[in-house]
Amino acid sequence: MKQRRSMACTVLLALLCATGTLAMSAQSDVVATDKGKVQGSVQGGVLSFKGVPFAAPPVGALRWRAPQPIAAWQGIRPAKDFGPDCMQLPFPSDAAPLGVSPSEDCLYVNVWRPATAAKKLPVMVWIYGGGFVNGGSSPSIYDGKHFAADGIVFVSFNYRIGRFGFFAHPALSKEHPEEAHGNYGYMDQIAALKWVQRNIAAFGGDAGNVTIFGESAGGGSVLTMLTSPQAKGLFERAIVESGGGRSTLMGQRYLDKDSPSGMPSLEKIGVNFAAHEGITDTGKAGLDALRALPAEKIVDGMNMASMGQAAQTYGGPILDGEIVRESPQTAIEAGRWAKVPVMIGANSLDIGFPSGRTIDELFAPFGAKAEEAKAIYNPDHSDNVMLVGMRIAADQMMVEPSRFVARAVSAEKIPAYEYRFSYVAQSLRDKLPGAPHATEIPYVFLTVDAAYKDKLAAQDEDLSKKAHAYWVNFVKSGNPSGVGVPTWQPYTEQNDFILDFTNNGPVGGADPWKTRLDMAAEIIEARAAAAPKAQ
Repeated sequence: MKQRRSMACTVLLALLCATGTLAMSAQSDVVATDKGKVQGSVQGGVLSFKGVPFAAPPVGALRWRAPQPIAAWQGIRPAKDFGPDCMQLPFPSDAAPLGVSPSEDCLYVNVWRPATAAKKLPVMVWIYGGGFVNGGSSPSIYDGKHFAADGIVFVSFNYRIGRFGFFAHPALSKEHPEEAHGNYGYMDQIAALKWVQRNIAAFGGDAGNVTIFGESAGGGSVLTMLTSPQAKGLFERAIVESGGGRSTLMGQRYLDKDSPSGMPSLEKIGVNFAAHEGITDTGKAGLDALRALPAEKIVDGMNMASMGQAAQTYGGPILDGEIVRESPQTAIEAGRWAKVPVMIGANSLDIGFPSGRTIDELFAPFGAKAEEAKAIYNPDHSDNVMLVGMRIAADQMMVEPSRFVARAVSAEKIPAYEYRFSYVAQSLRDKLPGAPHATEIPYVFLTVDAAYKDKLAAQDEDLSKKAHAYWVNFVKSGNPSGVGVPTWQPYTEQNDFILDFTNNGPVGGADPWKTRLDMAAEIIEARAAAAPKAQ
């Protein structure tokens, strides 16, 4: 009888090992946060907790309020499914389609960690992009399981976007004068990072070893967190993917005054939107009417594809004087930033908005260097104004500003690592002359299978493993180099070192684009010098 029991125990032990549950206690999928217990789920050696609230639902009277504390709950809250992404109108061509339906009740955080018991693991926090009008934490290419499998506690969260995240109105500015106004999306990001500080130890993470990273609007948000006094002490490293770095990316808009360049205040934009909805009162009655509008009315058909048409009724992030006191460029140049190691870069065919209607108009800003610029940007003498213009505009919007940040960081004797992502999926090389905006994301997350499905090639997987390894190494040690990947040297203005993710794999060395980026910098700085200044 004893022998049979022993054999049964042996079989049970083997089953537990196979399912990855042996190292966890019976209650190992339950974690106590500061507001209550949550229960996650284990799959493939990774324990995940999804849809954990980090702030009160920003609905009703809390629409356009700083995030408020969530009420504590009793018992154990299920945390196996994503909460809703923030309210928006998704668009069909989004490279990161949402996995759940959006809702105004959206302030949720997700955590992935190794299923085996561990403490004080490095923490990585993802901030999604989407032009501040789209995006969420539920897309399959943002799955944190592969980072968790590599010994990292991975966190993602939602922040308000569109008119829910960035909005002002004269009556709103007078309400709750003790709170910041306008940049509610940034306030959500800071609230989520503070949640991490309070709670991540319960999930096995080290609150003193947090890396924030994001792409596009998320990358720009990382730059804002780097330079916002309100985010001080909430992280130790930062990764910026196609997030710019110069003031030219978003422009400068204020809460209650027009900018020197003529950009209307966010309050004026809010009044315009209210009038668009038939609300003309600018006092409390008007604000009450705005808060009573259905969420769909606030979206009003705006997304990444149509936001350009909404310029009179949506303003985006602003200089609010508290969360954002100055542009990232101004803060970085003045040394008013977090002084942490930074990894930053852009893609070889990144986003940009051409201003010229003809080839000659595109090159007119280069002045005496126009012919040299033509040889660089249009060596084939193409008449494709859009393609040539995108190359020029992307350099000025994303590529050179990344170098600007890397130079400023390294000048402070703080490690900076610059990259360029030039890799194009094997199935797309006959269609794309470079790596477009956001295409590096599934490679970094090791989710290229979700991105390319049956068109995934072995070379795509190999490049993804290498890119993922660099990000993991940086999170763990502050140095992206490691075993099995080419050395990634820190950037200095003298070595101009860049790691380029090419179709032949990662290649490091002096940046071959130096001349063209120097020209881009001259144009950017000349425009800035000619722009109207605040009095």
